[in-house]
Amino acid sequence: MKFHIVLHQPRIPQNTGNIGRLCFATDSVLHLIHPLGFTLSQKELKRAGLDYWKDLEVYEWQDLESFCLTCKSDRPHFYFTTKAQNLYWDAQLQGGAYLHFGREDAGLSVEILERYAQSCYRIPMCNDARSLNLATSVGIVLYEGLRQCHLL
Repeated sequence: MKFHIVLHQPRIPQNTGNIGRLCFATDSVLHLIHPLGFTLSQKELKRAGLDYWKDLEVYEWQDLESFCLTCKSDRPHFYFTTKAQNLYWDAQLQGGAYLHFGREDAGLSVEILERYAQSCYRIPMCNDARSLNLATSVGIVLYEGLRQCHLL
């Protein structure tokens, strides 16, 4: 089963383009929750996503509520944040899961972090780094999920 990458209000088109390319290369689904910090026709998005964007399974949601009303609630949801105690490699990722990532400048909302605290995970970092690039974070977690599921 395919992984679902959920980007909450992404701001940087190059990140989203790179994540789209990653989703295409791993047969994953991309979900974009508005508002976005760019348009889907923006050249930076297209350049980073190369010619894969046209073949990508991508969905846009006007807000978190519309996403939640439509997504499969029987599949696990995991939330990735610098504010969690649990480490990403301890998450029992499985095909069909939804992997949520927050916007580049703010992360996931406090409401999401509080509501789903038991499903929040972080990527460890050294040297007091505040965060990793969004596309890098998605790649780390997605490939861990693929490794755990033996999908590649």
